[in-house]
Parts: sequence; structure tokens; C-alpha cells
Amino acid sequence: MFPAVPGQSPHGRRSAAYNLSWMIPTPRYALVAYLRNPVGEFVEHLRNQLHPEHPHLAAHLTVLPPRVLQGSELSAREVLEEVCSQVEAFTVTLGDVETFCPLTPTVFIRVAHAAYRMRELHDRLNTGALAFPEDWPYMPHLTIVKLSDEAQAQQAYQVASERWNAFEGSRKIQVSELIFVREEKQNRWVDLAGVRLGRQLVTPR
Repeated sequence: MFPAVPGQSPHGRRSAAYNLSWMIPTPRYALVAYLRNPVGEFVEHLRNQLHPEHPHLAAHLTVLPPRVLQGSELSAREVLEEVCSQVEAFTVTLGDVETFCPLTPTVFIRVAHAAYRMRELHDRLNTGALAFPEDWPYMPHLTIVKLSDEAQAQQAYQVASERWNAFEGSRKIQVSELIFVREEKQNRWVDLAGVRLGRQLVTPR
């Protein structure tokens, strides 16, 4: 309930509540593939060192970058079911560490081999309730860290490159399950549902 204001009618309070609803931000959604393997552990450990404020962010490949839905969550899940049931799991191979500077102070690992499979999946899913005009051309990658300015990003790039060059584990990533996520607040995302490629059923999280 809104507190009573002297001299203000109940209609005025209802109007204030109505106007406040317009200030609530529209939630954003994304589609990711989590990396629950040595590469994921490597990236999360490195991110914790480079940017301790964001240690909670799970390592992932982004299939659909953050977007506002063009419909309901239910209709978005229906798109996921339809598209993902027609796509088989596939494997990609990670390449070198790069940055998006000067566009954004982000350090990432490029998907070097079979990136076309992720682009095809992105294009097929970017439809219906999930359709959204991308700010930048979609490029498959694994984000290591996003910093506040280019100077910090360049320093992080040097460290990340040295660590990644010394990484002795496999750089192959199996893409078999996608997770539909919603942004609860800045840099905080909650899992809504998971769908395995080649399967129709979307399972709640």
C-alpha cells in the first residue's frame, strides 16, 4: 500500500501506483550453455582473480545474448522446444584469448572451430518470442571478464593470454544442453529451464 498523503484522494494514490509501474524495468533473458568442465573451472578461477566483484558468474557460451522477450516466457519456451528438438548436440573448439576493445572492455576466448554451428543455432533461435535485433554481429565466444575501462581490459588480456597458453586440458566443448535464464538484477541471472539438443522437453530449474 502507498502511504496516505495529506490532501490527496485515493484516486491520486492509485495514479501514483500506476505511474510507478512504468518505472519497473522490463526483464531481460538470454540463452547459454554452461561449461561444467576443466575449461569452465579455469575461466571461473581466472575471473575471480581478475575481477573479484563477479566471482558468482558461471562460465558459459552465450547462444542468445541478453534481450527483451517479444511475448511470454511460455511462448519463448515453446520456441526453444521446437528449435532445439531439431538440432543435434555438437562440439566446438576454443581458440585464442582476444578482447572487444575499443567497443567494450571485455576479454574473451574465441570459438575457433565449428563456430558456424553456434551461429546457425543462434539464427534459428532468434525468432518468435526470442527475436531481438542484436547490438553487434553475433560472434561465438567464452567471456572471461568484462571490466570498467580499456586499460584494465588490456592488463587482464595479458594475464589471461599467458594463463590460457599454459592450460593443458582439452579445449573442446560439447554443446548439448542450453539454459534459459532471466536477469534478476545487474550481473545476477537465474536459471528458468534447460533443454537438451535433440530433445523436445524443456525442464524447469
